[in-house]
Amino acid sequence: MKKYFPLVLRIIVAIILIQTLRFKFTAHPDSIYIFKTVGLEPYGRIGIGILELIAGILILIPKTVWIGATLTLGIIGGAIMMHLTKLGIEINNDGGVLFATALLTFTLAAIVLYFYKKDIPFIGK
Repeated sequence: MKKYFPLVLRIIVAIILIQTLRFKFTAHPDSIYIFKTVGLEPYGRIGIGILELIAGILILIPKTVWIGATLTLGIIGGAIMMHLTKLGIEINNDGGVLFATALLTFTLAAIVLYFYKKDIPFIGK
């Protein structure tokens, strides 16, 4: 169990990151609304989508888990800050699902990074 727990967390974070890409890359109206509200439409939407794709892949590769988790913390930390400062918790009557998902993803990525802290070249070993 202890051996597989970090892998399960990595897979969950990757799934969350990658499944949201369809909204960003297909210009879903909710995604456009969010990025317009924070002043990043369209380049921020596409750029952040690309970064999320990279983070989702890196967190699955054993040698780059720490990079993927760190990138995820940065991206999702920014999303959380946008929710708290410009967007609000609830977006288009979603009941706060996007915000809760961001909090969950951030927390899981932080746990993953803790599990793989020994792999960080300038901190680990």
